Amino acid sequence: MPFRKLPTVICLTVIALLGQLIPAAAADAPQIGRKRFLYVATPGIRDDLTFGGHGVLVFDIDHGHKFVRRIAFEGFSAKGQPLNVKGIAANAQTARLYVTTLEHLIAIDLMSDRVLWQKSYEGGCDRLALSPDGRTIYLPSLEKGHWHVVDALDGRVLAKITPNSGAHNTIYGPDGTRVYLAGLKSPVLNIAETEHHAIEKTVGPFSNVIRPFTINGSQTLCFVNVNDRLGFEIGNLRTGKVLHQVDVQDFKKGPVKMHGCPCHGIGLTPDERELWLCDSFNRCIHIFDATVMPPRQITSIRLRDEPGWITFGIEGTLAYPATGEVIDTQTRKIIATLQDENSRAVHSEKLLEIDFDGTRLLRAGNQFGIGKKMSRE
Repeated sequence: MPFRKLPTVICLTVIALLGQLIPAAAADAPQIGRKRFLYVATPGIRDDLTFGGHGVLVFDIDHGHKFVRRIAFEGFSAKGQPLNVKGIAANAQTARLYVTTLEHLIAIDLMSDRVLWQKSYEGGCDRLALSPDGRTIYLPSLEKGHWHVVDALDGRVLAKITPNSGAHNTIYGPDGTRVYLAGLKSPVLNIAETEHHAIEKTVGPFSNVIRPFTINGSQTLCFVNVNDRLGFEIGNLRTGKVLHQVDVQDFKKGPVKMHGCPCHGIGLTPDERELWLCDSFNRCIHIFDATVMPPRQITSIRLRDEPGWITFGIEGTLAYPATGEVIDTQTRKIIATLQDENSRAVHSEKLLEIDFDGTRLLRAGNQFGIGKKMSRE
C-alpha cells in the first residue's frame, strides 16, 4: 500500500468505528439524563404538622436528598385543619400520584403537580394500593368493614369487597392478579382476585391482629407484624398456613408513642436478601438475613426516633424509615436526614421514589418494601 494513501485508510477506519459507537452512546442517553426524586406526603405521622407541615414534599435523591419543592393539596377537615395522610401511590404509565387522607382520595398529575380531583368515599380512606398498570385502586375504608375498588383515572367506584376485618393496609401483587387485604380487627390476611374483585382465600390466623406486612415478588410468602410481638410472623400465601414466628433477640419490649404495637413496619429489600424490621421502643431497625428460613437476625441500626414504617428506593440501595433518615443499605450507615424548606425535620410513613428522564417518567416505587424476585430459587 502506498504510504501517501495510508491517512485516507486510517480516516475511513476511524469513521467506521465511530459509526458503531454513536448508537451505543445514544442508547445510554436515558440513563445519563435520569433523575431520582423522593415524594413524601405530610402530615405523615398522624396530624402532626411539626414534621414537615402539609403537602407532598419532593427531595432530590441524587443531590443529598435536598429539598426541591412542595406540592400543595387540599385534604382538609370541615374545620379547615389538615387531615392525617394515610397512604401514597404512583404510576409512571399514567403519570399519576395518589394520596389518601382520613376522608379523601386525591389524584395529582406528576407532570404538572396539579390536583386533578379529590373525592370522598363511604367510610373514609386508609392505605391504598394501586395496580401495576396504574388503572385500578383498592381503597380501604377507615378501619371499617369494606374496601372500595376504584377506577384510578376518574375515581369511580367499580366494586366493593366486605371482609369485615377493619380495613387498613393493602398491597397489590406485582403481577396484578391478587390484592392482599389486612384489617386492624382480624388475625387473618384476605386475598382478593382482581378479575371479579372477590375474596379468593385467606392466610392465618396469625397469633394476633395483623399490622403492617409485606410480600415477596413471587407472591408465595407474607411477612407480618402482629400486635404484642417484638418480631414478625411468616405465612404461606398459597396454602394459607402460618409457617414461622420470629422474635427479636437481645432487645426488650416497652411502651411506644404510636400504633400500640412493638413492631410497626416491615420490608424486604428488592433483591429479597434482607428483611428490615421496625422496633419503636428501642428506636431501631433490626436487619435479618432472608436467604435462610426462618430469617436470621444479623444487626441493628439505631434511629433518632421511633420508626413506624420502612420502605426502600427502587434499586434497593437506600432505605427510608419513617424517622426521616436515609440509610445506605450496603454500609448500613445513615447518610442523610430529610429537612423541608424551613429546615424542619421531616418524618413520614408515606413516601416513595419516582424517577424521571427529562420530562418523561421512567418508573415509580412503592410505599411498601415489597420483594421483586418473581420466582423462588
